[in-house]
Amino acid sequence: MATSPCSSSGVSSSSSSGLGADAGLEIRTRSVEQTLVPLVSQITTLINHKDKPKRSDKTLQAIQRVGQAVNLAVGRFVTVGEAIANENHELKEEMSVACIEARRAGETIAQLTDVASLDHPESDSHITIFTDKTGVVKAARLLLSSVTKVLVLADRIVIKQIITSRNKVLATMEQLEKVSSFQEFVQIFSQFGNEMVEFAHLTGDRQNDLKDEKKKARMAASRAVLEKCTMMLLTASKTCLRHPDCESARINKDGVFHRMRLALEQVIEIVTDSRPNGESEMPPISIYSGIKEFKNKVEGLRENLYFLSKENLSTMLEVILEHTEDFTDSAYTSHEHREHILELSKQAKMELEQLVSVWMQAQNQKTKDLMEDLEVAILKTCQCMNELKREVHSAATSLAADLLKYHTDHMILKALKITGVEGNLEAVAEYTCKLSEQKEQLVEMCRLLRHVSGTEPLEITCIHAEDTFQVTGPQIISAAETLALHPSSKIAKENLEVFCEAWESQLSDMSVLLREINDVFEGRRGEKRVYLSLPRPGKHNANLKALKPVKLDTEEQAKIAKLGLELHLLTSDVDSETEKWEDQENEIVQHGQGMSSMAYSMYLFTRGEGLLKTTQDLFHQAEIFATEGTKLAAALQAFSDQVHNDDKPLLLLEAEKLMAMCKQLQITAKASVQGKSATFTKVDACILKTRNVMTLLCQLLPLCCKLLRKNKAGNGCLKPAPPWRQDRIRTGTNGHTAERRTETFGIKSLEHHVTNMTFLESK
Repeated sequence: MATSPCSSSGVSSSSSSGLGADAGLEIRTRSVEQTLVPLVSQITTLINHKDKPKRSDKTLQAIQRVGQAVNLAVGRFVTVGEAIANENHELKEEMSVACIEARRAGETIAQLTDVASLDHPESDSHITIFTDKTGVVKAARLLLSSVTKVLVLADRIVIKQIITSRNKVLATMEQLEKVSSFQEFVQIFSQFGNEMVEFAHLTGDRQNDLKDEKKKARMAASRAVLEKCTMMLLTASKTCLRHPDCESARINKDGVFHRMRLALEQVIEIVTDSRPNGESEMPPISIYSGIKEFKNKVEGLRENLYFLSKENLSTMLEVILEHTEDFTDSAYTSHEHREHILELSKQAKMELEQLVSVWMQAQNQKTKDLMEDLEVAILKTCQCMNELKREVHSAATSLAADLLKYHTDHMILKALKITGVEGNLEAVAEYTCKLSEQKEQLVEMCRLLRHVSGTEPLEITCIHAEDTFQVTGPQIISAAETLALHPSSKIAKENLEVFCEAWESQLSDMSVLLREINDVFEGRRGEKRVYLSLPRPGKHNANLKALKPVKLDTEEQAKIAKLGLELHLLTSDVDSETEKWEDQENEIVQHGQGMSSMAYSMYLFTRGEGLLKTTQDLFHQAEIFATEGTKLAAALQAFSDQVHNDDKPLLLLEAEKLMAMCKQLQITAKASVQGKSATFTKVDACILKTRNVMTLLCQLLPLCCKLLRKNKAGNGCLKPAPPWRQDRIRTGTNGHTAERRTETFGIKSLEHHVTNMTFLESK
């Protein structure tokens, strides 16, 4: 029977790939997990290989080469680990122990695979892979455990970098809060901008690397807050400096600083997986998740009549119906929806009573008739819950659609700007009351949408939207009051504009969120990752001038609509192809999904929707898309080493074609243009080249999937790590700058060395 080293190892099974961490160390990132997956697979193959009866001289020589290759690769890996330990004294002891264990395991595997010189390994007194199964499993266990520990410890350095970056941002924020002159503010804000850029890059990489989609969504929300608040902090601080005795200006500025600190704190909670004062996170319970769990329990009665109590089931339904009161008690739910929800709630109670009655009888007497009655009761209960789910979804989404349509003209914001410039305090007070009413409507909308969002990441997006409306509403009011008190102040006017833009932006984002919620409900589209490019170009430059947003007008959108539609169809094709892959964690799939997400954002831009608001946003997104495509091309080149020689030229040709197309897109996106006509031409070129890359991607994904299956379907052979790959691995030396050392001594560096341990390749 096949044996896996994980089955008897100290590596806890906490992930989809069966990998976890020894001694309480948990793998939270894809980079660590992806580094270990091939190692687990290949060591398992090595252990199971000894059960094969046929042992030719060629096989024995291959086994010995494998053992030597493993030992050499482990040696290089340990060297990097020791270098990391020397650079980070707080990890030195733990890292050193893990490195010693890894070296010992590598040497043991080399000894056990030293079989090439043995004509009859079984009869020889020398202990080998063929005679000592326990020794091989033990060595494999020690190797996996120690390598995992080294990788997870190295990952702590990344966390430490994020914490250090956050601390620098906080320290500079404290200085910004205390400044009393414009000159000092300009100097410190320039430093703050650079620190925010560094923090943005570190957290962006971490966000994309997180395994937990819920944490990833929380990180995206926090980074979105920081992105918007950076511009708010600039204008609010300038307004306060210009009008130091104005109470509303001070309140406005304090609100921005407070929100940024909360967002920074949440980022640290996510990366360290901790909460203040040891509080446990209480996830919000939605009607959707409650119904899903309830139905699973009900349907589980088909397999086991005794695995839960009737009280347990009744309590679950009570909780769901209690949450429906958010709809029935809401002033914004229509009379028709309210009546239907109350009727279905009453029906659900009746169906459960009938189910419990038949269930109790079936426990005492399992007759054919009773089991048929039970099946009918299960079906009726589940059908009722589905109808309830459909009704609350309709209530929430129809309310959201109506509110978003009603507020699309932003009349209240426009009135606040006009009355503020006029210095009409009475009119400003009147419109701030109306804005408060609008805020309450939108907050209620977000709460109801959360119940029907369908996925945890979308739930978190709804919570983030609710918080944004709750906070931004009062900030707009304080900014409007400041302008009304100082109607001739340009900076007060600019400050109000910034907060109004944040409100309008959140309303626009709600339209996208509503569409995604409907797509998930109707099964049209899975979760789409949001790629945030925080901070956006031009928002943190020292001259404190924001880039003037450039948006496509209606005529330009009409011209580019056909290209956008083609791009949309291609993203659907790519998503369909990636879903066909058995291994969703494959690097090629990951890059393909990322490119599809970014292309989808660009498609939304052509419709005047989504997170990309200006042409500058689009160009920046195109650059990131091209970079992701370049990474995919590199992954394809690496994959070509694993395929048959007959297939390799075609794959390399396609990879080179992709690389060239991505370089062309990068050149186009970075090109400087002036004037409306030239800008539109550049937009058109970027969308066109993105479409061409996506077309190629649609051809590449099925090709790679086919080659991967062909590769796995072969009879398997032992193959040592290729010499060219060994030559590429170089250990970092002294004399590097701090920046270079950070790049060398991290997870990515260790990934290269673990690559040399993927010593068995299936043909």
